[in-house]
Amino acid sequence: MKKTGIYISASYSDEENLLRGLNRLKEKKMKIVDVFTPFPVHGLDKLMGYRRSWLPRVGFIGGAIGAACGFGFQAWVFTRAYPLVFGGKPYLAIPSFIPVTFECTVLFAAFAMVFAFLIRSGLGPGAKNRILDERITDDRFVVLIDEGGEQEKNHDNLKKILGETGGEILETISVSKK
Repeated sequence: MKKTGIYISASYSDEENLLRGLNRLKEKKMKIVDVFTPFPVHGLDKLMGYRRSWLPRVGFIGGAIGAACGFGFQAWVFTRAYPLVFGGKPYLAIPSFIPVTFECTVLFAAFAMVFAFLIRSGLGPGAKNRILDERITDDRFVVLIDEGGEQEKNHDNLKKILGETGGEILETISVSKK
């Protein structure tokens, strides 16, 4: 929720009512800013128009870098920096490099994905998140709707839609960028 403006938060108690309510809000051309749920809701990402996450690509790139670093370091150590013959093996014994290469792949992929997730989500040290309703982490689904300037018309229309779909208005929120 990085945008500035005035928003209306609405609450639902059931995921089916939430999806039905979001469909109705989309039909009425209301701008849905965000949806907060206590657990993943199937079909919500498609309904909100979210694109596929780029996190797997970041993991693959991080893993590829880890594999290259792990294998490259071992190859350099055993062929250039400290070439020793162990049990008659050649200097570049690729099968013996596989465990360390695999572990470096997993380590780099994991770190890359964690840092990418924290950066993309805006989490981490110093993050200040507004809690719209304490029950979001327990049993409530909260939808954040852009008020859009025509306050009275949108508010009445929104009350009607929420009444039909089992939702309720929580509060009007003013958000400003710092």
